[in-house]
Amino acid sequence: MNNYLKRGLVVGALAVTLTAGIFIGQAAARQEHMEAALDSLHSAKSELQSAESNKGGHRVKAIEYVNDAIEEVNAGIYHAE
Repeated sequence: MNNYLKRGLVVGALAVTLTAGIFIGQAAARQEHMEAALDSLHSAKSELQSAESNKGGHRVKAIEYVNDAIEEVNAGIYHAE
């Protein structure tokens, strides 16, 4: 194999690898499941806030847990970027 052909194959392989890496990076950055979880947590928080407050403090504690979960999901999304 001559040097030009080898060089062309190496450059082509590098281009394919870089292109694949860009697409994989974009897919990872989107965080679809984490964003869906965040939407669900916001919905759960809204429902808990709308519920009657006669739950012996459990509703309030659940809201605190949901707020903590929202913070953790946001931290996970930020960490992945």
